[in-house]
Amino acid sequence: MATIASSETDQAARKAGGGRGFSVPLGLVSYLQAAPLFLILSFFFLLPIAMIGVVSFWDYDFAGLYPAFLTTNYTDTLGSWVTWKTYLNTLKFTAIVWALTLVIGFGVAYFLAFHIRRTSTQMILFLICTVPFMTSNIIRMISWIPVLGRNGLVNSTLIQMGLIPKPIEWLLYSDFAVVLAMVHLYTLFMVTPIFNTLMRIDRSLFEAARDAGASGWQVLWNVVIPLAKPGMAIGTIFVVTLVMADFSTVQVMSGGQSASIALMMKNQMSLLQYPAAAANAVVLLILVLLMVSAILRVVDIRKEL
Repeated sequence: MATIASSETDQAARKAGGGRGFSVPLGLVSYLQAAPLFLILSFFFLLPIAMIGVVSFWDYDFAGLYPAFLTTNYTDTLGSWVTWKTYLNTLKFTAIVWALTLVIGFGVAYFLAFHIRRTSTQMILFLICTVPFMTSNIIRMISWIPVLGRNGLVNSTLIQMGLIPKPIEWLLYSDFAVVLAMVHLYTLFMVTPIFNTLMRIDRSLFEAARDAGASGWQVLWNVVIPLAKPGMAIGTIFVVTLVMADFSTVQVMSGGQSASIALMMKNQMSLLQYPAAAANAVVLLILVLLMVSAILRVVDIRKEL
């Protein structure tokens, strides 16, 4: 068997070398096979990031950009209290949206995985959850305005029921509206990986836990949640990266009364301050990578990939 495997390997190497007796090492064959993907990722991923890093050290004024190696953009970014306050505000949105999407996403995924017996029904309900995502994010976000506005559906209903004497002002154009819209936009990114993880759990583990005298909450806490951690980690990475990079939701739903790092970079680019925006992008990228690496250290998601 070893001789057959060795001959097959030699034949593959000879084919890779052109079939004329020229032998290509197997290690080189592996590199050649990975080369197209490496080139594509380098051109569309690594090269743009490198260009952003280079531009972040350039000088600029109202007339144009000037290639240089200055740390002024970073000192202005990290030395400004306004920038730090904006970062803290972005982290606040991220933490709140992450917590809400995790609770809602886990609840929806748990219901679909364990309370719906038929696979066809599970798929139908899951597709229903995805229907809103077939429209633009902007449309789904703006749809909250007639619901939360001063004369919107919520305020009108509460006034007609006599529960409030006048419209609630903070429902729209506030941090509450920003968080609500983000939860609506990004919950599915938490539902999908958790649902995928829960569907892989062996149901016999539940029976074993119940036979050992565990209650429903103990089964959930000691069996389901530990086994669902990889899906929760993947969903967390999706939600955190999306919220940190979101600027349109903050701009529209806060009415310009709140800020985020992505919105600040968008404003800098509109003012042609590309090096300053690039410096903020590098700092934001490092921050997101640190958060993702912390998640990967806590939870091993390789089995889910």
